[in-house]
Amino acid sequence: MEFVIKISQFLLSLSLLIVLHELGHFIPAKLFKTKVEKFYLFFDVKYSLFKKKIGETVYGIGWLPLGGYVKIAGMIDESMDKEQMAQPPKPWEFRSKPAWQRLIIMLGGVTVNFILAYIIYVFASFAYGDIDISTESVTDGYFVRNEILTNLGVKTGDKVLAINGEKVTTVYGIRKQLIAAEVITIENTEGVKDITLPEDFLGQLSGSDDRTFFELRFPFVVAQVADSSLNKAVDLKERDIITSINGEPLKYFDEIEERLKPLANQTIEVEILRDKQTLIRDLKVDSNGKLGIFPGGNLTDLENVGYYKIIRKEYGFVESFGVGLTKFVDQIAGYGVQLKKIFTPSTGAYKGVGGFKAIYDIFPDTWSWEFFWSITAFLSIMLGVLNLLPIPALDGGHVMFLLYEMISGRKPSDRFLEHAQVVGFFILIALVVFANGNDIFKAIFR
Repeated sequence: MEFVIKISQFLLSLSLLIVLHELGHFIPAKLFKTKVEKFYLFFDVKYSLFKKKIGETVYGIGWLPLGGYVKIAGMIDESMDKEQMAQPPKPWEFRSKPAWQRLIIMLGGVTVNFILAYIIYVFASFAYGDIDISTESVTDGYFVRNEILTNLGVKTGDKVLAINGEKVTTVYGIRKQLIAAEVITIENTEGVKDITLPEDFLGQLSGSDDRTFFELRFPFVVAQVADSSLNKAVDLKERDIITSINGEPLKYFDEIEERLKPLANQTIEVEILRDKQTLIRDLKVDSNGKLGIFPGGNLTDLENVGYYKIIRKEYGFVESFGVGLTKFVDQIAGYGVQLKKIFTPSTGAYKGVGGFKAIYDIFPDTWSWEFFWSITAFLSIMLGVLNLLPIPALDGGHVMFLLYEMISGRKPSDRFLEHAQVVGFFILIALVVFANGNDIFKAIFR
């Protein structure tokens, strides 16, 4: 069932983005009286799952979910229709239109991607608001287990004060700022110190099985009692919070391992917080120093114990337009930093590049419209930015040649454009193989 939910969200988001992107090309093409021969969701290699001709355009759904396309008459694109291009230009063809009209047609897809992302951020801000946690309330620091961080001298209990000299004010802001982090300022019992990250920090994280950073320290919230647990018959319920062991307070789950080691094969008395009532239970510790209880926890549990200051913001409809714009700009800037890191080999960030499996993994295994729209907005920006890369066969490549034509007054020859399209196609294939190859490598060797 979890797979069905994840794949449904993945396909719905991907289909929405592809259709709207291609619609961004289709609408201005039709406005400028340019013939559009095909409009396809997914690629129809050899055959289509569905197709229907309406007017001069064939609308269809292909079987290969690697993207989509509109085939515009008189345009050198991935179809490489040399027979059509060998004929004299027709008034309704792309190549017969003024350069400024062709530029608008080519920029239509990414324009729609950016507009869609902005609209999603606006309405998501209005509908859901924002939830975050003030870093000032993280009095006992963060849970740190990633060896890449611990090898740098970071440990559980450390507080993050600043990243690259910029003060950190919210917990969720830390993850965003870590993408471009070079220096992290932390505070612990020994004082305040700066930790300089290695240049290939992102590359190390990409190659690590552990993707955690600075995690919130949660209380021991019961999620499930294992069937093999010695405590299977004990009256424990989901969302119970274990607050003490043998009369000694237990504040965080990350403290439990050291506390239970010397109590192996013993029975302990624990206090449990359930619906704001304190209960006493006897639990058995097995020979490995384990209780056989899986931990859980969410923001509601944190509120119940009052550990952190949770910041909830709600926005009026008009206010949401400004908030949405800020989120949109910040996301583009953040993605730009990621691309810069990826195209700088010394950072090793390219190791984290993923394909369709990586995108699929982003979606949660429970249906949440809030998460769905948030992920879709990010993917829309990603699709828009990637399509603007000046690679022939991408929108950015076509735009690059059109700008050259408009500035120089000379149009590149059809032969040159055909060769450029072939080169761009092979570059794209290489990138797709690399990204999805990364997914396969991680699945096999991790």
